[in-house]
Amino acid sequence: MRLSEISSKEIIDYQKGERLGILGQTDLLVNKETGEIEAFIIPTMKWFGFGKKDKEVTVYWEQVKKIGEDMIIINLDQFE
Repeated sequence: MRLSEISSKEIIDYQKGERLGILGQTDLLVNKETGEIEAFIIPTMKWFGFGKKDKEVTVYWEQVKKIGEDMIIINLDQFE
């Protein structure tokens, strides 16, 4: 699967049903040797995106449960 195919998908936490962001607005942690995505780094914002970056949520590839047509379902509780 290519990054361009998943870049516009919403990232949803399976346990909370919470929208974390859109993949195209995140940073990626990429393995330099293999080119594989190891994690998404999702910035969280205060005041509906108008404030400064509050913190980041790191989602490792192993936490991805399903990639659908419109969204990526993840389990943040896994590996914590």
